[in-house]
Amino acid sequence: MKILAVGDLVGESGVKKLKKDLKNIQEAEGIDFTIVNAENAAGGMGLTTKIYNELCQMNIDVLTMGNHTWAKKDIFSFIDKENIIRPANYSKGVPGNGYTIIEKNNKKVCVINMIGRTDMGVLSDNPFTCADNILSKTNADMYILDF
Repeated sequence: MKILAVGDLVGESGVKKLKKDLKNIQEAEGIDFTIVNAENAAGGMGLTTKIYNELCQMNIDVLTMGNHTWAKKDIFSFIDKENIIRPANYSKGVPGNGYTIIEKNNKKVCVINMIGRTDMGVLSDNPFTCADNILSKTNADMYILDF
């Protein structure tokens, strides 16, 4: 399985460029599974409903977030969807999911999102302990970590 990971999609110009080129890249490279970090897609910080819907029209399997997850209040209307994950090591009770398992080409792909604890300005749990917890309770053919 060929996986494409697109890091830090920044601003509306980044979204426009991805919309223009993603399909061609996926076809040319034979990409089976696509992950896009979208935490900076809306003006360089956060994600809006409009941009989320545009990204959902593309062949993207999982959108990941990060320290700018909560920058746009729109996020609360779609953060619980299966195709978008926020850092798994945010405190318990935070909306959304820190990982997702997507079945593609007869393979279960678990994508996990984590955030560091140094100079991020966000309180978070230990990412290593959190990762161990996720790995102990999931069953997938492959695991991908966006840290």
